Amino acid sequence: MTGTDRAIRWSTIAAVSVVAGIAGWVSYIHAYDVIRAHGEAGLVGRVYPGTVDGLIYWASMVLLDSARRGIAAPVIARWLLAAGIGATLLANVLAGLSWGPLGAVVAAWPALALVGSYELLMLIIRGSVSTAPETVPEPPVPADVNEAVRLAHLASVAAGEPLSQRHLAERFGVSRRQVGQIVAAGTNGHGTHTLTEERR
Repeated sequence: MTGTDRAIRWSTIAAVSVVAGIAGWVSYIHAYDVIRAHGEAGLVGRVYPGTVDGLIYWASMVLLDSARRGIAAPVIARWLLAAGIGATLLANVLAGLSWGPLGAVVAAWPALALVGSYELLMLIIRGSVSTAPETVPEPPVPADVNEAVRLAHLASVAAGEPLSQRHLAERFGVSRRQVGQIVAAGTNGHGTHTLTEERR
């Protein structure tokens, strides 16, 4: 990541955080007013809005965790996120409804700004997750011709199509007798591999 990329990313995170903080404070006041007006006062009324915003937060965290691990997100997390967004929008609309439709729209805006800012922040975080490419093990590098013959023979046996002495001899420029000795030495004590003889 270049310096410009980092500057863009962190300035975006800072801006989104400030907007989310302001919107969250206003949205909390609206939700508290509605909750208090409908029977929940005191400490319960003050902490009640946290159940809505907390639900949005935790559902988003589950989605983020699923994205980071490359797995499908639980359906319930998506449903609860939608329910939390719907609840906070409803509370803010009700807070401004007494001033008419326009008042309801004005009151709903902080909730939209909060949810939008939070989801943009999650999008930035999800975008920063880099998937490491799968590491493919490098094949062993033969030290000399003898090692090359041995490795070629073992690979052919593992593939279920053992190479003949003639093929190996022609491929690596050695005699069939040398191929037989190399294979015998390489497989000694590690099981018996069949090396096809071709006498043409």
